[in-house]
Amino acid sequence: MLADACGLGVTAAQVLLHRGLRDADAARSFLDSTLRGLSSPEPMLDRALASERIARAIRARERIVVFGDYDVDGTTSAVILSEVIAALGGEVRTLIADRFHGGYGLSDQGLDRCLAEGPGLLVTCDCGSSDHERIAKAMTRGIDVIVVDHHLVPEQALPAFAFLNPHRPDCGFAYKGLCSAGLAFSLGAALRSELGAELDLRGWLDLVAIGTIADLAPLTGDNRRLVRAGLKNIGVPSTRPALVALRQAAKIPESAQLTARDVAFRFSPRLNAPGRLGVADLTLRFLTARTPKEAWGLLQEVEAKNEERKMLANHATEEARAQVRELYGEAPEEGVVVASDTWHRGVVGIVAARLVDTFGVPAVVIAFDAEHGHGSARTTADFDVYSALSECASDLSAWGGHRAAAGISLSRKALDSFRASFLQATQGAGSGKGQLGEVDVALGGAFRVPTVEDLQRLGPFGEGYPTPTFLVDAHVVEATGVGEGRAHGKLKLRVGQESIRAFAPAMFSRIEGRDALRLVGEFQPDHWIGGHAIELLVTDVLD
Repeated sequence: MLADACGLGVTAAQVLLHRGLRDADAARSFLDSTLRGLSSPEPMLDRALASERIARAIRARERIVVFGDYDVDGTTSAVILSEVIAALGGEVRTLIADRFHGGYGLSDQGLDRCLAEGPGLLVTCDCGSSDHERIAKAMTRGIDVIVVDHHLVPEQALPAFAFLNPHRPDCGFAYKGLCSAGLAFSLGAALRSELGAELDLRGWLDLVAIGTIADLAPLTGDNRRLVRAGLKNIGVPSTRPALVALRQAAKIPESAQLTARDVAFRFSPRLNAPGRLGVADLTLRFLTARTPKEAWGLLQEVEAKNEERKMLANHATEEARAQVRELYGEAPEEGVVVASDTWHRGVVGIVAARLVDTFGVPAVVIAFDAEHGHGSARTTADFDVYSALSECASDLSAWGGHRAAAGISLSRKALDSFRASFLQATQGAGSGKGQLGEVDVALGGAFRVPTVEDLQRLGPFGEGYPTPTFLVDAHVVEATGVGEGRAHGKLKLRVGQESIRAFAPAMFSRIEGRDALRLVGEFQPDHWIGGHAIELLVTDVLD
């Protein structure tokens, strides 16, 4: 029996069976994924070349500039690589892109900032794959450029000294899902070997995990191994002061094992907020704070930016949903495009993700400034938005990204044409919203509420490996409406002989007054109670 062979409860074993893991040896290997099982990095194109060049710069005391994108993956990858270089004796300066002064990637303004530092070597993190002109400009000035990136690769050859990107057609690295934080970690390991140094790289796994989860990279294969290891390090007292402070601000007990969901919903929004509002160097300074006092002081600034981000995002979301309904109706079946002159361009990605959640179709949200607009695209789990945008390229002045998310620029006069071409490119993308999705386990009989320990062994969950979904028949012990307008339900339930707590966001009106409920949801650790307590996050109430 799979449960006995793997040391799991029957419910957790049923999740594995439902997801196709029936062989006990394969299941044990999956459950106990460790760093030893990482793909061999040797076939990664230009990895050796890049590490040799950085090592040469360190030995020669050549100034190195590491330039990262303004999102969490860009910032964490830049911090990882910069700190490794510094730990190995290099002279390094770290810069972060500015959303409002140059925008994404190695822009003209970004390159000027790098050149002002007088580097002999420039390393880009989470950007550069499409920045041919700026890279060529730097190279002609005698500055070697190394690109560390995971975004999809244009056909035109990149004029860089070295180009690490698993999506290069000629790259033989087996695992294609690494984000830039994972690539920076791998390059750090190559650099350590190149210099023959004794350096424990495990101290940077916390940032690898955060960057991977925040960037919606698939939690499969190598990423699963890296994130599992990194989650154990995030915010424990011996780690970097910023993450200890962030964990405390998120009200996650020191004794609790963090989940990928904790990072995605409690850490990532805070770390992303400064970059969304044009002060990405704040996140950089926060993550590299050396003392608890410095970290707490910077966290107050981060929290203020996050509160501002929430206000801007909530306002834009309300207007965007209304615009979708006006343009496409209550139940669109293809991709939607909305735009406004009043939305803050730093929150368009958040709003696009919320539209996907609300309407179940790909969404593009655009913030216009005069005649030019900047937008973000998000999509459903099974639809490739990058491919769809490639069919709309003639309407866009710039675009880039990956399967799950992308950024665009366009002129105001191209909006109507883009809206029509995106509609055409997303035919059949509707998710059938409103239908009961696939459930991993229906509780009852031998299938009891899973334990926190079993869920931790099954996890981490996220992109490419979704959180298990359970069908739960429950007796309502207590139900309370909380939040604005008592919209959310806070519940105490009895499931069989077990008592659990549950939270039903925006569903209290469907719960109020009922003694018995049939619920669909996800189980997660109950950090409020702590210990081995578990709670149900309700995703649907069945009538």
